[in-house]
Amino acid sequence: MKKKIAAGVLSMSMLSAPYAVLAEAPFQWHNVNVYETSYQEQNESLFNSENYNFVKYSQLEAKLKEVTQNSNRVTIEKRGVSSDGHDMFVVTVSDPEAKGKFGKYQAIRKQMLKNPAKAQDFVDKHPDLKIPVMINGSIHGTEFTGTDSILHLIERFANDNDDVTKQILQDHIIVFNVTANPDGRINATRFNSNGIDLNRDFITRSQPETKQMVDLITEWNPMVFLDLHGYVKQRGKTKQGLIEPCTPPHNPNYQYDLFTKWAMNQAEAMEAEIIANKDTYRNTNTAVSGVDYHKMTSTEIPFRDSSDGWDDYPPIFTPMYAMYHGAYGYTLETPTNDWDGVQWMYDAVMGALKYSSENKVDMVKDQMEMFKRGINFDHPYHKEGFFPKAYILPVDKQDPTATKKAVEHLIANDIVVSEAQKEFSFNGKTYPKGTYLVEMDQAKAGLANTMLWDGEDISSDIPSMYDISAWSLPELWGFEAVEVPAKSNFSVHTSEVQQINNDGELIGKGPYVVPNSSVKAVQLANSLIQNGFAVKRSPSGHFHIDSGTTPALKKLVKESGLKVETAKVPEDSTLLTNLKVTILRDGGISKGQSHAGTKLALERLGFNVSEKTPQDVAINGLGDTDVFVYSGSQNLISVLTGANKEFGLESSAQAAQFKEKVQAFVNNGGKYIAVGAGASVATKTLGLASVGVNTGGSDSNGIVMVDYQPSPLTSGYRSTDYGFVYRPAWYTNTADYTVAATYKSSDDFFVAGHWKNRTEAEGKAVIVKDNHKDVTLIGLEAGFRDHTDYLFRLISNAIYSK
Repeated sequence: MKKKIAAGVLSMSMLSAPYAVLAEAPFQWHNVNVYETSYQEQNESLFNSENYNFVKYSQLEAKLKEVTQNSNRVTIEKRGVSSDGHDMFVVTVSDPEAKGKFGKYQAIRKQMLKNPAKAQDFVDKHPDLKIPVMINGSIHGTEFTGTDSILHLIERFANDNDDVTKQILQDHIIVFNVTANPDGRINATRFNSNGIDLNRDFITRSQPETKQMVDLITEWNPMVFLDLHGYVKQRGKTKQGLIEPCTPPHNPNYQYDLFTKWAMNQAEAMEAEIIANKDTYRNTNTAVSGVDYHKMTSTEIPFRDSSDGWDDYPPIFTPMYAMYHGAYGYTLETPTNDWDGVQWMYDAVMGALKYSSENKVDMVKDQMEMFKRGINFDHPYHKEGFFPKAYILPVDKQDPTATKKAVEHLIANDIVVSEAQKEFSFNGKTYPKGTYLVEMDQAKAGLANTMLWDGEDISSDIPSMYDISAWSLPELWGFEAVEVPAKSNFSVHTSEVQQINNDGELIGKGPYVVPNSSVKAVQLANSLIQNGFAVKRSPSGHFHIDSGTTPALKKLVKESGLKVETAKVPEDSTLLTNLKVTILRDGGISKGQSHAGTKLALERLGFNVSEKTPQDVAINGLGDTDVFVYSGSQNLISVLTGANKEFGLESSAQAAQFKEKVQAFVNNGGKYIAVGAGASVATKTLGLASVGVNTGGSDSNGIVMVDYQPSPLTSGYRSTDYGFVYRPAWYTNTADYTVAATYKSSDDFFVAGHWKNRTEAEGKAVIVKDNHKDVTLIGLEAGFRDHTDYLFRLISNAIYSK
């Protein structure tokens, strides 16, 4: 029997909901800046058209304690810290009977991953089982309303006793990630303090905030996941806000039939709850926003209302990532940045919770069905053979770091990785005992496959894409993943990986060679230089340690994870020095930091990196910088207006100063490196390049095949190897340049992603170096979002090449 909840019961509980705040009820989220903090908190974002007195991060802990102090339903935890060291708060709410039994419920959730059929039977016998729901607040720091609506929801579920509240608590364990991006809330930025958009980081899991969210998802396997965002409005219209599910293309690694069976109905339940309460909105900012909440008739539901443009294809977004863990995942986009926007979000969440109360038994059984399909290797809505039987992950004995990073990453994402208990053969090749395998008869096969597959070319499937369309970990992290076809009779005795030994080893008495083979290898070379060791680079690009064995050397090599062996130092090797690297800082043009990925890449390669803003360079020059890296928007060297004004240059005179200072730096022997299309265009503007710079569409991106020419710039890469583009670039008129790499001269040079009208780039130059000055242009996105590990060394090669 489905449980019914009366739609009108909410009216009494609204006394403790957002409307009460607007109506100046006794409890208010106002005057929040009364406590001293050790950091400066912003009051608004220049990118928001409306602003309001949102709850500051510094007040969250006090507010949480205030509204839950008399409640026995709430658990408040600090679960990790942000990239800037700020606490992340997780609040778990359920009725008192469930508190203290969370371990039991989590054990049942784990049963779903081992024996989902048994778990389904358990649900049939225990329909009163509480279902976890996770609600994620303000992953984009400028979208303040998410956290504020969560505070009101926590207050309600901590204290209210109306029938709706009690029913929802009887049916759910509600896990609130109160502020998913503390740094962004403090600084009023979309990104965290590392400049990373966290809602693009879920395939990479590079940031502490993302790791915390993944840990919560894998801990609870929530049935419903709501990610609270803003702002989607239609000025003067009656359709306001947005609720997923999404338009095509849908990632083929989902069990999408099980998701859509419920998702559209749950979205419409959220919409219905919003519309039912529209008369209670205050319309505080209608004159500015153009949003009249009283006239709302619906929301935007992309799956229902649009044909393309709001897809769920890449697993980089929080709800899309959660879907691989069986969740019914939704992005919710409130219309306005004000207390009306808070109420819209509050109402949407209440609609979702009511719907899951009514349908939880059948919804959770279908969640378990997804896991059952994985374990049984039964994919009825997929083309036969789409899912392979297994992936073999061989380990390079000398440099296993990329493979081991991948194995640790897969395990952290709740994917089972095994290792062979004895030597085995496949396709004529023998693999040693201890070789890693990802066997695909497992609950979360969809997530494993979307991480490990090559991807696909979807250029002809859809006119344009909102974000990335390819992300293969083997191709972009630099490890091998051998696909075992579904119909293979392949069989290997394995055991599940429990622990990984990441220790490196120093072999022999020296001198030593460190092959230029991975991020860790370059990081080790830089660490050795910074610790006073004599490190030389051979013309082949490898690093040589002109030293005998010392305790300090042993320690650094052990930490690296590499096997470093004795080898003679080539006579024509060049001694390396501790270079001072400066990167041009994008403070946040159009709400993003376009240089952030490359900065993190440089840091992970072991360079000491400083940032300089365009204005700083124009006024003060580059000082004692050895290497100047431009990676980001071409608009950084423009005179900007509006919300972007502070991130660019102040005047045309200052633009001329910037150009003069950078040209002087290069003319005096400084090294200049441009990474990506935007930087390449800017380099032309600065008069530092005579090549023709050509670019593809801003929505074009993907994995490409590149012909790397023998060169110190391409050391460590095969003659034909992978690259990645995000707004592709290529170069023509290269007579005065050394061409170090070209797109493969074949119509299959594009491996996966979305790039229309690409034939012009085929065979064209993509890495070039000026023959007369130290200027290198890299058309690939070698440092993209801290994700393209395999390409990071293109930047270090450029730094260390003469």
